[in-house]
Amino acid sequence: MKTAVVILNWNTKDYLRKFLPPLLDSVRGLDAEVIVADSASTDGSMEMMAAEFPDVRRIPLADNYGFTGGYNRALAEVAATYYVLINSDIEVTPEWLEPLVGWMDTHPECGVCGPKLLSWYRRDTFEYAGAAGGLLDRYGYPFCRGRVMSKVEKDTGQYDTPADVMWVSGACMVVRSSLWKSLGGLDDRFFAHMEEIDFCWRAHLEGFLVTVVPQSSVYHIGGGTLPSTSPWKLRLNFRNNLLMMENNLARTYASRGCRHPFGKAARVLFFRQILDGGSALVYLLTGNIPYFKAVFSAHKEFRSLRRRPDPEKVRTQKAVRLDGLCDFWMIPRAVFRKL
Repeated sequence: MKTAVVILNWNTKDYLRKFLPPLLDSVRGLDAEVIVADSASTDGSMEMMAAEFPDVRRIPLADNYGFTGGYNRALAEVAATYYVLINSDIEVTPEWLEPLVGWMDTHPECGVCGPKLLSWYRRDTFEYAGAAGGLLDRYGYPFCRGRVMSKVEKDTGQYDTPADVMWVSGACMVVRSSLWKSLGGLDDRFFAHMEEIDFCWRAHLEGFLVTVVPQSSVYHIGGGTLPSTSPWKLRLNFRNNLLMMENNLARTYASRGCRHPFGKAARVLFFRQILDGGSALVYLLTGNIPYFKAVFSAHKEFRSLRRRPDPEKVRTQKAVRLDGLCDFWMIPRAVFRKL
């Protein structure tokens, strides 16, 4: 099999029922298979699949291991040239897959690619989770072409040229299986949120490119598992951002010829934690106690989970392209003016 399109499901039976039929139609006649891995759902998802989609391969998992653990376990059972990670709340367009696979076939330097991500609710507007490809500022804050913070642009064709970016959304992401295996898949410590940014960053450091291919587009509902107001989601984002930076900063500075990459990375990480403390203070002063607690829980968990990067990998890190990793702090005014 050339392409495995794998949905990781957890209690999203209604999304599967709604979005699986067009997904199955879109791969008909291609060297591709749709697979549903299930994270021990309790909403009858697998029973519905057995009754309504009996020909679709199912991979039952023993527990909910999160986005990271779930995909790591599921893809270990899948043999394909390309893995497509796709959310259950994605509505695909009829010919969404061919441009992505075609790009990977003709660009061996590309390790990860993704489509243009549009809002299912406002179909002429980019979707928050990934828009037209993701970027990072110097302190690890993610933003996108087409989205900065909560502000999103309308899609008027302004990003319709393929572009190398820092990351693409895990809501719909194509990965070379060989790269997936060499990197060890997603970082299991993350559970969910920012794991795809970390994976793309690690792919960059191995010399691969990450590309958004806008000739492919899909529609994303978003927030299907965790709402944006969830303190747990906030905790995961703060914690995983720090884990991601520790994973990659020292190698990144080494790739740029920095003489003391560990020291530079430690200073940036320390300052980022100060910025997080400022966010926590704002939550406290505005009476948002659950968010305030979430930030401090995130930092406590980071300290217990942190793992020093391999000194040998840092020492031997080669210079690489890091498209979309920006040297400015936060978001430049020019971006706001454009929005």
